[in-house]
Amino acid sequence: SSLKITHRISNSNVVSGGRQATVHGGINIIENSDLDPREEFQDRRVSPIEDLEQVQIGEHPHQTTSLGTALSLQEKEKIIKILKNNADLFAWKPSDMPGIDERVITHKLSISPSIKLISQRKRKVGEERRAAIAEEVAKLKEAGFIEEIKYPSWLANVVMVKKANGKWRMCVDFTDLNKACPKDPYPLSNIDRLIDGASGCKMLSFMDAYSGYNQIKMNPTDAHHTAFMSNTCNYFYNVMPFGLKNAGATYQRLMDRVFSEQIGKNLEVYIDDMVVKTSEENQHGEDLLDILKSVRKYNMRLNPAKCSFGVQAGKFLGFMLTNRGIEANPEKCQAIIDMRSPTSIKEVHKLIGRIAALFRFLSCTGEKAFHFFTSLKKNERFSWTPQCEEAFKQLKEFLASPPILTRPLPGNTLYLYLAVSDRALSSALVQEVEGEEKPIYFVSRTLRGAEIRYQRIERLSLAVVVTARKLRQYFQSHKVVVRTDYPIKNVLRKPDLAGRMVAWSVELS
Repeated sequence: SSLKITHRISNSNVVSGGRQATVHGGINIIENSDLDPREEFQDRRVSPIEDLEQVQIGEHPHQTTSLGTALSLQEKEKIIKILKNNADLFAWKPSDMPGIDERVITHKLSISPSIKLISQRKRKVGEERRAAIAEEVAKLKEAGFIEEIKYPSWLANVVMVKKANGKWRMCVDFTDLNKACPKDPYPLSNIDRLIDGASGCKMLSFMDAYSGYNQIKMNPTDAHHTAFMSNTCNYFYNVMPFGLKNAGATYQRLMDRVFSEQIGKNLEVYIDDMVVKTSEENQHGEDLLDILKSVRKYNMRLNPAKCSFGVQAGKFLGFMLTNRGIEANPEKCQAIIDMRSPTSIKEVHKLIGRIAALFRFLSCTGEKAFHFFTSLKKNERFSWTPQCEEAFKQLKEFLASPPILTRPLPGNTLYLYLAVSDRALSSALVQEVEGEEKPIYFVSRTLRGAEIRYQRIERLSLAVVVTARKLRQYFQSHKVVVRTDYPIKNVLRKPDLAGRMVAWSVELS
């Protein structure tokens, strides 16, 4: 891989999906890596976006799963046969789950010995919640997920959360226990790499483990620390429950072991989200069979109600995967389009959060989005100015038809366009495909502090540095040519450079 800067006059226009997308200023992206990694994606469930049909794969009529309707008859029959031959790998109820062998993995807490044990005071609950708790506890006992405990060292309250369908979800307030546990630094997969890897495929299958976390057992020496209060008794989990710190890391560790031979080849996995990918439709059955062999080897069980096999497009980690490339989630775009103009700081924060979820696709809103941030200045009253309203209108117009992005093809030279203003910097990474420039990624942010006083050549250099840091995986794997009408190359090679320019030159070399 290498970085090359060419002196070329360009209008910084990038062709994206048949339309012209001009690169402008920047957007601040707020990230919090301390959150539960799965919470970054509100609609993160893997799901298809095409018509499906139910096919019976088990002995009983209700034992069905979903299949894409666009399959050829030959491929459809092949996939159905594979699913029927492996029907025992699907769980129809909790008792169908044998659980992952404890010799493979268990969830350990590693509680700090210096931490004081905490038994929470029991909270009062209303009758509706009380009945829901009793019902959920009965289900967990029947499934063998919990056992009664006496004299617990740690004890937590139950929190009932009402779901969109009106049913209750039982959660345990593990706040105190989580504080006593160090963070597991196990590396989670890079989202951009996963999306690039799964895009542009002819055929996909979205798979979901049945109550995935609960298939992993708690370490026997730690299980009793998960104790919680019900209406009449105290119980502890002997399987890994939701809400525990590091549960996501433990599950990712399991997935990396189970599918070590398939990840990156015909499968992409992010914690409990799995997508089987195939570049050619007639190969998909073989890829599914390969994945299911690993599922069987490790005694995993899949949820037939949340699996969809043999589809051409679907949602994965908040993005749309199609054979055309990587597309913005239309639901996320529509959420902004349907928003009214903000009337409070809270609503501006909500807007900025929704913009952040689409930052990879945004090329024309950076300079205009600057006005959104001015409405958040401290010690000033909220003010939604005409400039804010105009920027909001233009953002909605852009999101009505966002660009389609592509993954970088192996061996391709990538090209980087730059644009800076007095308030922001921005860049667009593209590649040439059949004589046409296709966008891969847009990067932008507002200028901060002393950066506002930088000379234009310094801002352009900073734009290269910011992009190289953000898209390190592309810069390390491809030759990247920077196309600009300023002599950045000559400036960075001057022997009398000093300060930040020297540091940037070394970083980019």
